Amino acid sequence: MKKLLTILALSFFVTATMPTTVMAGAKKGQKIFKKKFRKKCGFSGVRFARHHTQSEWEDIYDEGKFKEEAKKICPRLKVDKIKKSWWKHVYEFSYKYASDGVVPKC
Repeated sequence: MKKLLTILALSFFVTATMPTTVMAGAKKGQKIFKKKFRKKCGFSGVRFARHHTQSEWEDIYDEGKFKEEAKKICPRLKVDKIKKSWWKHVYEFSYKYASDGVVPKC
């Protein structure tokens, strides 16, 4: 019984923290976009994200073409200046605010 309760508590904890992790990634991606992308792109991160739907962003990321797509959308962007670990966060931000995603609060 004790083992079952431990497993249930652990699974509840994991389930409860999952949405927070994705949210944190999108928030961090937004900050990265503001600091590293905005000047080179010349427009906001939401405008960047709205270039595709969530499923299109997912396909682009899964195929390993997210960097190339970012370069296509922002030709002046120097993709080699963006840390490898940051791309996942920028993707999560793009996915969240895609054309069929969350509407930003203004």
